[in-house]
Amino acid sequence: MKKKAIILLSGGMDSSVVLAMAKSEGFECYGLTFDYGQRHKVEIEAARQQVQDQKIKNHLVFKLDIGNFGGSALTDNIKVPKINSGEDKSNDQIPVTYVPGRNMIFLSIAAGYGETIGARDIFTGVSSVDYSGYPDCRPEFIESMNNTINLATKSGDEGNKFVIHAPLINLTKEETVAIGKKLGVEFKNTRTCYDPHEDGGPCGECDACILRAKGFKGLGEKDPVVEHFEK
Repeated sequence: MKKKAIILLSGGMDSSVVLAMAKSEGFECYGLTFDYGQRHKVEIEAARQQVQDQKIKNHLVFKLDIGNFGGSALTDNIKVPKINSGEDKSNDQIPVTYVPGRNMIFLSIAAGYGETIGARDIFTGVSSVDYSGYPDCRPEFIESMNNTINLATKSGDEGNKFVIHAPLINLTKEETVAIGKKLGVEFKNTRTCYDPHEDGGPCGECDACILRAKGFKGLGEKDPVVEHFEK
């Protein structure tokens, strides 16, 4: 019998690659997507498309409006910084696209879901290399959160411990794209942009778009999503 795994599936490039990686390792995958009040809701439909593309049977879209907190350009009436905006984007500054507590909350819910269905493996697409500087994408956070989940759950207390897998955490976007291509990920059906146009097309100027483009450019390619919306 296959081991069950919860996959945090946003519909973006990274989480779609992680889903493919978990599948290739033989896990029975349970996609978990959050509708958390984000302005880029197009990613939720992209997550549903990945479920179809990668032929997984189990997918839960969890309604959780952490946008009620405000304080983030992804959930509040705050402009998403763009490459030509002139804003300070130094590496020591956490950008306004950081969503307070997001990964901590998502992983906690994934653990609760895992306890109910008998899954002890949780996969997330966080990266600490080519990323926007969020504190909840660091290896130290993942390790600490893994310990916390095992301290806070019946399963962990009984020795049936959870393992948080973050296979992209030390990879560049170029390396992530290469793995996804090898595993057959349909990148044209993924969505990453923080501030998409009304038709769902990427803005091309936010952090997410820039980092994504960097991954394809490193392989001498153009982002297939950009190509799709240019047609």
